[in-house]
Amino acid sequence: MPAASRTYWLLNPCRLRRQDDSIRVEREGKPPAFVPIEDVRDIIALAEVDLNTSMISLLNKHRVAIHILSHYGDYAGSFLPAETSVSGTVALNQARIASDDGESLTIARSLVDTAAFNIRRVIDRKLLTRPYGVLTEALEAATTREQLMAAEGNFRRSAWEALDTKLPDWLQLDGRSRRPPRNAGNAVISFINGTVYARILTGLRLTPLHTGVAFLHASTQRHRHSLALDLAEVFKPLFAERILLRLANRKQLKKHHFDVGTNQAMLSEAGREFIVKTVRDDLAESVNHRTLGRKVTYDELIYLDALALTRTCLEGTPYKPFRIWW
Repeated sequence: MPAASRTYWLLNPCRLRRQDDSIRVEREGKPPAFVPIEDVRDIIALAEVDLNTSMISLLNKHRVAIHILSHYGDYAGSFLPAETSVSGTVALNQARIASDDGESLTIARSLVDTAAFNIRRVIDRKLLTRPYGVLTEALEAATTREQLMAAEGNFRRSAWEALDTKLPDWLQLDGRSRRPPRNAGNAVISFINGTVYARILTGLRLTPLHTGVAFLHASTQRHRHSLALDLAEVFKPLFAERILLRLANRKQLKKHHFDVGTNQAMLSEAGREFIVKTVRDDLAESVNHRTLGRKVTYDELIYLDALALTRTCLEGTPYKPFRIWW
């Protein structure tokens, strides 16, 4: 993953224009800002963005993706530059593995188990010991993706109930809800999940993997990059549930961070800015990697996991998804 470049977050409506080899960011009532294109890895837009063909050409030349999220944090779409990391060998092997019931189920089972492991580690190991044991037994018995996802759904319901015991009343999920989220806690989870999905998509695009060929989620899903959904299962707990718990425990989330209506809630402008800053800071946080013997950022962990899956498709190395070890 390019070390010098970084993610830029657009929180307000703006116009992006090319000026030499820089991006000119024009916002109403403010002087234009200039960003060297070499400094940009990807852009996550949480508001309306206006582009022209010259700007698109510059983004494509430097392989910069723009991911669009809705007001609720749902993934709405992306501008993705032309593929340059493509490998016919990797793509063919990836498709072959995904088409093989035995091999694809092994990877899918590992994804579900690891996601549950990470959720349990983040929320409460004791409270989720029994649900995790039930999940493990169900995974061993499962023979289809649908059975794996059903087992995962049952575990997640138990996890959300456990999570609610650690949150103040006004932030409790009361069951997971999306599009739109019903309450403040769900609004935080949905918003962060959308940013995680976008970051994973960027990481995958730096590898030869095909984002439309998945092992857990159906590869036939339209308007979705199914492989990004697979990896998102593993990484969402590291960010969404973990950040919600931390901010709640520190009493940093306030009522003014949300716009709440009848059976729906979304982050206010202040809330969006606060959550984006929190996610951005977490992505830059680093830990000592037990295998590499050096510090890596949370952002790099995503890329390393994509590389591990690439090696599985290229060399047949067993895929071991990222597990929280600290």
